[in-house]
Amino acid sequence: MIRTKAYAAQGAATPLAPFEIERRDPGPDDVQIRILYCGVCHSDLHTARNEWHNTLYPSVPGHEIVGRVVAIGRDVTRFREGDLAGVGCMVDSCGRCASCGDGLEQYCERGFTGTYNGPVFGGENTWGGYSQTIVVRESFVLRIRHDERQLAAVAPLLCAGITTYSPLRRWGVGPGQTVGVVGLGGLGHMGVKLARAMGAHVVLFTTSRGKVADAERLGAHEVCISTDDAQMARHANRLDFVLNTVAAPHVLDRYLALLKRDGTMTLVGAPAEPHPSPDPFALIFRRRQIAGSLIGGIRETQEMLDFCAERGLVSDVETIRMDYVNDAYERMLKSDVKYRFVIDMATLA
Repeated sequence: MIRTKAYAAQGAATPLAPFEIERRDPGPDDVQIRILYCGVCHSDLHTARNEWHNTLYPSVPGHEIVGRVVAIGRDVTRFREGDLAGVGCMVDSCGRCASCGDGLEQYCERGFTGTYNGPVFGGENTWGGYSQTIVVRESFVLRIRHDERQLAAVAPLLCAGITTYSPLRRWGVGPGQTVGVVGLGGLGHMGVKLARAMGAHVVLFTTSRGKVADAERLGAHEVCISTDDAQMARHANRLDFVLNTVAAPHVLDRYLALLKRDGTMTLVGAPAEPHPSPDPFALIFRRRQIAGSLIGGIRETQEMLDFCAERGLVSDVETIRMDYVNDAYERMLKSDVKYRFVIDMATLA
């Protein structure tokens, strides 16, 4: 077993603090990664504080992991020691169901195994990237092709990047389409960058007038203040697709009204409480749809990383020390970050 330093929450009301964990020794098909950077996701906070009522303690969050391969099993073929590699939200799945067969392990019918907090439907705990090293099956390890100097900004692509890329690809976003992105946070800022890179005309919807200039810098062609009824009315029946990244309950009808006939709004934010029910007539009379999307499969995540590497796309990040993570959580709750915290794991030592 490999003993490694980590940061963990021991309960919903306790701050994260130093903790020691054990990783398995690499097996024949395993890759061991020395973690260099780990992004801080809102899901980390939800889990550490048991806001989804399913946390296994002690909880070591972190599923936006980039680092260097330091050991490989004898059957590993895609990685060598010294390679840059990443691990996202999953470290295993059944590999036998229809979803796994389609490369959609995130929808595994037996429940994928999360990088932290164990299998979706219950089982032994797993520990995430707030740690010095991780051992993962080769089939769940991603190749990083960005320049090493960008690694900190690459880390959030393993969750924020794939969470927004997957629905944009699934609903065929591209040239000639007008796409709305709701919310300019950790997810939304990547949604803007990716939709723009795919060739769409991008409209950012935000409640904050202070984010207009930043949205335009990130690639939005237009910015609409969603609390301004007149501005919202100008976009009615105009959009082909809406990517809704907001992770707080809100009235969906305001954004359904923006869609053309046959338009789709996909939800990727995960609120602690449900959204108010939409008006059925907003759907019926223009054959609109509300959909959901969960991260992405391993194949699609690699596709996203390659897409971003080819275009020089990374997240906007603020790099922090490991011992600052509790303060970072409080700042996340206030949306006081542009746009993703990333932990420099060298500071854990």
